[in-house]
Amino acid sequence: MTRHVPALVVGGGISGLVCAFALRKAGIDAQLVEASPRPGGVIRSTTRDGFLLELGPQSFSSTPALRELCEDLGISNELLQAPPRAPRYVLIDNQLRPVPLSPPAFLMSSLINGSTKWALLRDIFGKSIPPDADESVAAFVRRKFSPQLLDRLVGPFVSGIYAGDPERLSVRSTFPQFYEAEQSAGSIVRGMLRLAKSKKGPRERRVLQSFHEGNETLVRALASKLGPSLLTASKVSEISRQNDSFKLRLESTRGDESVSTKTLILTTPTDVTGKLLSHLDPSFESLLTPIEYAAVAVVSLGYRKKDVGHSLNGFGFLVPRSAGLRILGSVWNSSLFPGRAPEGHALLTNFVGGATDPTATKLKSEELVSLLHCEISPVLCIQNDPVFSNVTIWPRALPQYNIGHGNRLAAVAKACSRFPGLWLTGNYLLGPAIGSCVDQALAVAQDVRKRCL
Repeated sequence: MTRHVPALVVGGGISGLVCAFALRKAGIDAQLVEASPRPGGVIRSTTRDGFLLELGPQSFSSTPALRELCEDLGISNELLQAPPRAPRYVLIDNQLRPVPLSPPAFLMSSLINGSTKWALLRDIFGKSIPPDADESVAAFVRRKFSPQLLDRLVGPFVSGIYAGDPERLSVRSTFPQFYEAEQSAGSIVRGMLRLAKSKKGPRERRVLQSFHEGNETLVRALASKLGPSLLTASKVSEISRQNDSFKLRLESTRGDESVSTKTLILTTPTDVTGKLLSHLDPSFESLLTPIEYAAVAVVSLGYRKKDVGHSLNGFGFLVPRSAGLRILGSVWNSSLFPGRAPEGHALLTNFVGGATDPTATKLKSEELVSLLHCEISPVLCIQNDPVFSNVTIWPRALPQYNIGHGNRLAAVAKACSRFPGLWLTGNYLLGPAIGSCVDQALAVAQDVRKRCL
């Protein structure tokens, strides 16, 4: 027997959870299947020895869609906001230097030299034309500004968001607003100002947020709302097309079953998506499987505050690759949100690996703890070993929007158009941030609603 469902969402990460919730809210009886025993993907929060750990994303930027979603879920009162003026640092010459957060502060900062500042001024009054071919982030910054800006700010920033290599990441895919600004105005600054003026309504300053009990609060609330329509430990092994419907084979401990649907939304990683859709069209696999993912190790370290000489007043710090360290950056969780560490203690979450250091995640947990402790101790004047540690390794943490990514996604969209009722969403499309995934999942749900109702 084949069970029919009006809409089926495959993949229970944040994209799948939000999409399924939005569909059911719109009156569409959507069901969600997730292969692992728990939903949420890389969004995981856990408490150990009095420390509240984020094993994946440490926080998220507020967006209108996220705020509305929290209202719908009844969890707005659990939101926490990080200090809006918490300084960010970058490690330069073994010292933490504050990142300027406004144009005047940028021009006054000693973080960059006169020639880089002149390049920024030249952009304001000059004009340039982007190349026809896709360009790497590194090539873009060197062409428009300077190698110093790439090394000290853009490179570390890219590591913080994508764990990526700026020499390979596509500027059109990672920072499309910069490419469009130069294309439309010949200047990044003028183009961005023009874009800001074109947006209606008051300008919104995004703030960093989390929840009292961690980011997984959002996952738990969505899963609770979905109830029995969410099936975990259920793996899709095959997808085929029959007339105007999709037929799927589900494998689970409850037994295998056949499911059909006219509306199929895949939110799975690219390798899984490509393989599942290869029976419909082999081009899906050849287009999606080559998209690379960066491996990242998340190393949480707890210290007694009296053992840390630095005030830890701020968000944390990022590290240029030229510094010669393996750490990508450090987030000072207990400085951002309450309840992250026991009284008298500090929690620091550190990251290593990424596209520029893929072998780091092959180290043993104790080696990673020792490595990160040794690298941050001189920076933060730490006198003793951590009293607590936790290591989480994500072999496929973040998709890489490398050169050619936009053309690849355009080809995927064209292939999808040949199968009415098929949609894709996920962190490899419009950005890996939680807010970006939520925005796109809601947009897909809206498209499905228009088609189905």
